[in-house]
Amino acid sequence: MEWRSTSKKILLVLFVAGLVSLGYAQQPMKVGVVNSEEVLQKSQEGKRVTAQLEAKNKTLQEDLVRLDDKIRDLETRLNTQRLTLSQEALTNLMADLDKRRTERARFVEDSRRELNDLTQRLFNRLQTELRPIITDVGKEKNLDLIFDIGGSGIIYFNPAVDLTQEIIQKYDASKGSE
Repeated sequence: MEWRSTSKKILLVLFVAGLVSLGYAQQPMKVGVVNSEEVLQKSQEGKRVTAQLEAKNKTLQEDLVRLDDKIRDLETRLNTQRLTLSQEALTNLMADLDKRRTERARFVEDSRRELNDLTQRLFNRLQTELRPIITDVGKEKNLDLIFDIGGSGIIYFNPAVDLTQEIIQKYDASKGSE
């Protein structure tokens, strides 16, 4: 008899627990969105990172122009002096031209890799700095999920759930205090 009473109590507890969990399951999920591309464009640190990348790219482009000028000079010398140069001088000039073209190709490849590595490092640092800020805002607003609309494929969202400006302000404030 006591066994039946205990099993009824257990069933009752399980039934109540099921009802309570069902009530939690039906609560609407709270969601926010952040546009990471806008944070990059509008935050002070994002602007600084973008300027740093643009400066590096400009320097690399200037170096490439200098290499192209050297190649063009050699090509001009080759074309204008082809008939007057000795065979040995002509061979040396052609070898120098080939060397410069190879140097240019390597420079382009190395520059591209260097710029990509720098971009990756800077953006990873930015994301690492932003993640705790986004997490804190999510906790403050009691959100269940925060999506990054920059590359998420989200087609529509209610602008009321957009946290981008708040994230930019908090990020700028955190960088100002350093």
